[in-house]
Amino acid sequence: MGRAFVYVILGGGVAAGYAALEFTKRGVPHGELCIISEEPVPPYERPALSKGFLLPEDPARLPSFHTCVGANEERLTPKWYKEHGIELVLGTQVKSADIRRKTLITASGETISYKILIIATGARALKLEEFGVKGSDAENVCYLRNLSDATTLVSLMKSHSGGNAVVIGGGYIGMECAASLVINKISVTMVFPEAHCMARLFTPKIANYYEDYYKSKGVEFVKGTVLSSFEIDSDGKVTAVILRDGSRLPADMVVVGIGIRPNTSLFEGQLTLEKGGIKVNGKLQSSNSSVYAVGDVAAFPVKLFGEIRRLEHVDSARKSARHAVAAIMEPDKAGEFDYLPFFYSRVFALSWQFYGDNAGEVIHFGDFSGSTFGAYWVHKGHLVGSFLEGGTKEEYEIIAKATRLKPAIEDTAELERQGLGFALTIIQKPPESTAAEIPQSDFVFQKTIYPWHATAGVLVAASVAAFAYWYGRKRHKRW
Repeated sequence: MGRAFVYVILGGGVAAGYAALEFTKRGVPHGELCIISEEPVPPYERPALSKGFLLPEDPARLPSFHTCVGANEERLTPKWYKEHGIELVLGTQVKSADIRRKTLITASGETISYKILIIATGARALKLEEFGVKGSDAENVCYLRNLSDATTLVSLMKSHSGGNAVVIGGGYIGMECAASLVINKISVTMVFPEAHCMARLFTPKIANYYEDYYKSKGVEFVKGTVLSSFEIDSDGKVTAVILRDGSRLPADMVVVGIGIRPNTSLFEGQLTLEKGGIKVNGKLQSSNSSVYAVGDVAAFPVKLFGEIRRLEHVDSARKSARHAVAAIMEPDKAGEFDYLPFFYSRVFALSWQFYGDNAGEVIHFGDFSGSTFGAYWVHKGHLVGSFLEGGTKEEYEIIAKATRLKPAIEDTAELERQGLGFALTIIQKPPESTAAEIPQSDFVFQKTIYPWHATAGVLVAASVAAFAYWYGRKRHKRW
């Protein structure tokens, strides 16, 4: 038994939902598109799992955060897929793929064939066992990668309110889960081997600000060491975390966020791999012309920096999925994927955004004792990255556009002095390239929806004068 489709999306994460919406916008006929997912629900906005889903009051729940609400578009419920003639093959694992024959074999033995395949398999959470530590199967040890994980975490938080949690890892998942645990009235200790949190992105100065904020909320940090083993009681529950330096941390629950690994195993030996993912060209097309890859699993050329990168963020998943579909449906019109790397997070009352690359010399600006500050990265004489905490929508748009322009930097001292004003000055100059596409961050975790708009040239021209006046009056109060 088998089924055949023109287009198959393998994977049911964020990228799959955005690809499906783009297919319908471009008129895909009913019955030609299929999505295969291991999860039992249609694609949803995964960032909700570490944010709104974990809140003790008015938490986000499906169907409220199905894609594509994160970009203020349609919410793709099961009914939506049915109405658009898109086949959902849910709760289904693909055990093997034959790229030459254009077939996928599911765990039940069904053959699903395609003409065009979009790989959107994303990534899996790294397990403690991969580092020689046993205990992941304990009922009070949890990871956070999918809806099932998030449901388990919520249950643990409810049953251990007032207790102790140990968070293993100081990256995105660790920081966002730690904040949610505190909000749920759980004492938190974070453990990670690096010298500071978010070591892949934050500078020590930036990290110090967030660590101090977390400490003010009661979070404790144990840095420069790693988990060695667990103490487990007769019921199979973890009661304490033992660190490599010999420290013992009592624990009612443990949250592990030690990184992810792209799901590429089905395609090893069949497609070209690079940077841990599937190598694709500017149209997200792999080494096989009938196969595309998007999201966390795709290693694609970042035109702005002239090199192949694999980016683990929802914005990249959304935009690469849309571009791949455009390249499939209208290959002669779709250009090269021209993406500005974008990362963001919201924890407690804090909110930051980062654009570009954190390479080269870093120039901090603003008042780190206040609520708004930032940093620029300068590499080979050009601004390549920008970070801003506590900015307004307009300010984030400004640093995004300035980063896209990669302006030459002759005086870093002057750059530090001007701070955010430098980005404003840069975007007021006559455009030398197309306007930056401003990434969107999710709204599903807030009670009010704030749409994000791309700062096309007309919008910038209309708003910059008013902003300049406002900023000039505001700046002396801040910096």
